[in-house]
Amino acid sequence: MPNYYCEYCGTKSSGIAGLTANSCHRHPDGKGKHKLYEGTEKTQYSCKYCGTSSSTISALTGNSCHRHPNGTGKGKHVPVL
Repeated sequence: MPNYYCEYCGTKSSGIAGLTANSCHRHPDGKGKHKLYEGTEKTQYSCKYCGTSSSTISALTGNSCHRHPNGTGKGKHVPVL
């Protein structure tokens, strides 16, 4: 059975509906639902803006990205699909 992850926080779910129905604490707007990460499950996830990598989406997206389009310290890392 495949796992589904939130692109913003890395929360794991066994179903898309269960994932996207719940609120995400790392949503970029401050409030909102989980967003489905549409990439494949990997051993390393890289930020699409700066290339920083981590073994989980949660660890990657928990830190600010110095090359985020909103400016330094104004956005989190975003995993490459």
